Amino acid sequence: MTTLKSKEIKKMSRDERQKRLKELKMELIKSKINASKNKGPRAREIRKIIARILTIDKVNTTENKSGELKNK
Repeated sequence: MTTLKSKEIKKMSRDERQKRLKELKMELIKSKINASKNKGPRAREIRKIIARILTIDKVNTTENKSGELKNK
């Protein structure tokens, strides 16, 4: 799995981001289980990607809500 950059996440649709978020959460659970065996820093990287997705979703929803309020 590659690291998702903010630019790549912004290009995704909301549905794609939600699907990717679910996949990452499952992968995070699996990496935590395997962390004792591998001792890899993969969980930290996954948490960062999840945070990026959630942040971009939050920014998009607040922009949409503020735009709707201005139009009323």
